[in-house]
Amino acid sequence: QVQLVESGGGLVQAGGTLRLSCAASGRTISWYAMGWFRQAPGKEREWVSGITWTGSNTYYTDSVKGRFTISRDNPENTVYLQMNSLKPEDTAVYYCAADSTPLREVPLTEYAYAYWGQGTQVTVSS
Repeated sequence: QVQLVESGGGLVQAGGTLRLSCAASGRTISWYAMGWFRQAPGKEREWVSGITWTGSNTYYTDSVKGRFTISRDNPENTVYLQMNSLKPEDTAVYYCAADSTPLREVPLTEYAYAYWGQGTQVTVSS
C-alpha cells in the first residue's frame, strides 16, 4: 500500500505562485508514473500533469502549459507541482495519484491510478 499526502495549498492572488508537494509512504513510488489532478466545485476531476517514473518525461493539460512544472525526487519519495502565474480558474482541490502499474508511460485517465492523496485546496483570488 502507498499513502500519499499533499501539502502546499492555500490562498493566493492571481499571478502568484504555489508549490504543491506529494509525500509518499508505505513503499517506494520510484517505479511508478505520478499524476496531479484537480477538481473545482461543481466540476469533474480533471488530469493536470503527469511525470514518468524516471522523471525524464512530463506532460501537462493545455490550460497549465508554461505555468506549471511537475517534478519528482525519487530518493525522497516525493512529487512536486510548481504553479506559477496562477489564475482564478486554477482554483480547485488538487490531488496527487500513483499509477497502478509500474514502469509505464503516464496514464491520462484517473482510472489507471491506484493510490490517491486526500487533496489540498488551492484558491486563487482575482
